[in-house]
Amino acid sequence: MNSYKLVVAYDCTGYHGWQWQDNAITIDTVLRETFLRVFKQKEMHLVGASRTDAGVHANSQVVRLGTKITIDPQKLMFVLNNSLPDDIVINSCEYIEAESRFHPQHDIIRKTYVYRFFLKRPKPIDQRYGHFIGYSIDAHKLAQVLTFFVGTHDFRAFSKELPEKNTIRTIEGIALAPCRKTDGYEITFTGKSFLRHMIRRIVGAAFEIARRPERSCQEIKQLLLVPSLSKNLPTAPAKGLCLEAILYKTI
Repeated sequence: MNSYKLVVAYDCTGYHGWQWQDNAITIDTVLRETFLRVFKQKEMHLVGASRTDAGVHANSQVVRLGTKITIDPQKLMFVLNNSLPDDIVINSCEYIEAESRFHPQHDIIRKTYVYRFFLKRPKPIDQRYGHFIGYSIDAHKLAQVLTFFVGTHDFRAFSKELPEKNTIRTIEGIALAPCRKTDGYEITFTGKSFLRHMIRRIVGAAFEIARRPERSCQEIKQLLLVPSLSKNLPTAPAKGLCLEAILYKTI
């Protein structure tokens, strides 16, 4: 079995996320079906680094592809890019040596996600990849509340996980900055792993606290200390979130 490391970018607007599903079109499904059809194969293996949710985009999803065929990595990338739909593209492709144990999920050092949003109505092409919140917000308070999430916490109150799932995670950093290109803002998250809906729920909670003078940043602190408390905080829309980069150990 030959293995290849692919770095894939996609616009997930029309897909039900990354992970293969029985009755839905996903990025994983399209990659699999395209490879099998183009190379006339009956089987292959595909493992993605991050199971991005429906509507969440990626600039650098990392994938390990296993196949019985032997092909030059550049040719593999060329053929796939000429066969995939316009909203999925292979950025790079390299051969993984047989003795390598590289795994796109287990060997991650750090993931970087960016959530993009706008305070005034953006151009249509920008709004496709960001959330127009449509209300005024206290930027200083937003930056302040985001700092509460940095560090190691139990993020159960900010995730969509089963009760038996370990929900303790470490966020290495969160940075809020203006984006001159789109006249909007970007919130950059770094950490080794994130829970389902975790970043979107953090962003939604931060927006809600920052927009209402009567709400306190201490609410977030309480939810992190006592995750079982009732939740009345929104989840930010998926289209504003993008998987920007993944850092790995040397393969």
